[in-house]
Amino acid sequence: MVVTQENVAVNGSRRLSPQGIADVLRERIRAGELRAGDRLPTQAELADEFGVERGAVRQALRALQDDGLLTNVSKGSPPRIAEPPAPGHDEPQPTMVGLSPRLTAAFSAPHVRIDAACLTAESLIPALGEPLRLIHGGSLRPERIDVRILLPSRDIDLAFPVPVEGRGDDDPVHERWLAMRNAQGHVLRHNLQTLRSHGIDVHITFRALPFTPPVKLYLLNGSEALMAYYMVTRREEPTDTGTLDMYDVLGTESLLFSFEKAAGQRDAAFVEESQKWFDALWETITTDLTLS
Repeated sequence: MVVTQENVAVNGSRRLSPQGIADVLRERIRAGELRAGDRLPTQAELADEFGVERGAVRQALRALQDDGLLTNVSKGSPPRIAEPPAPGHDEPQPTMVGLSPRLTAAFSAPHVRIDAACLTAESLIPALGEPLRLIHGGSLRPERIDVRILLPSRDIDLAFPVPVEGRGDDDPVHERWLAMRNAQGHVLRHNLQTLRSHGIDVHITFRALPFTPPVKLYLLNGSEALMAYYMVTRREEPTDTGTLDMYDVLGTESLLFSFEKAAGQRDAAFVEESQKWFDALWETITTDLTLS
C-alpha cells in the first residue's frame, strides 16, 4: 500500500504543517471530494485527523480562505467550500461595479485590512454598503477592521481636477474637490465606526499624499490588489456661481483590474510590491490628515 503524506500524519510518525494541511484540503476541493456549499469537518475533527493542534488547523483554514476557497472561517460553525468565481470575474469592470463584491469577500476574514490610495472616497462609500449591511444583519462578523486611506493633501496643486483656463488666486475647482474629499471621508469614517456597536474593533486612519495619485489602488487583506487608472477628461459642472470648466476624472467608471496572490507568481509579485509601495508612502513622505 502507498503511504501518503496524509496517512503518515494521522499515524503520528510525522505532523503536517498548516501549509501541508491546506494543500491536502485544497486537493480534495480540486478533486471534487469537497464541493461548493459543503461544510468542512469541525476544527476538532480536522485536528484529530491530521494529528495536530487546533491552531495549525485554523492557520490552514485561513490560508484557504485567503485563496478564496472557503467562506465563513470563524470560531463558530465549520466553514463552507466557496462557490467558484462567476464567469468573467477576472474581466475588468467599472470601479462602482467591481469593488463591492471584492470588499464583501474581504470582510469575511476575522481580521479585515483595507488599504486605499485614491483621489476621494467616492467609490469606497457605496462599495462598502453591502459588507456593512451583512455585518449589521449578522451574516458577517469580523473581529477587527483596520482601514488606512491615503488622500491628496489640501496644500498641493492637484494635477486634476483643475480649471481648463488655469489656476488663479481663487480656485473654485480645488475648493469643490476639497469639500468632497472631507465630506466623503467623514461619511466613510462614520459608516465604519457604526460597526463598533456589534463589538467589532474598528480603526480607520487617513494620511495626506504630497502628490496627485495617477491611479486608485485598493489592497485587501494583503492577498488582493485592485487598481484602476484615473482617466482625465474635460467636463463642465453647473454651480450656484456659474459653470466650472475643468479637467477632471470619472473615478467610478474607471476599469478595475484585480491581482490575487493565489492566481500565480506574477499576480503575487504585484500584490506584494503594491503593499510595499503603500507601506513606504504611509511611513515616510505622507503626513497626518485632518478632515476639516
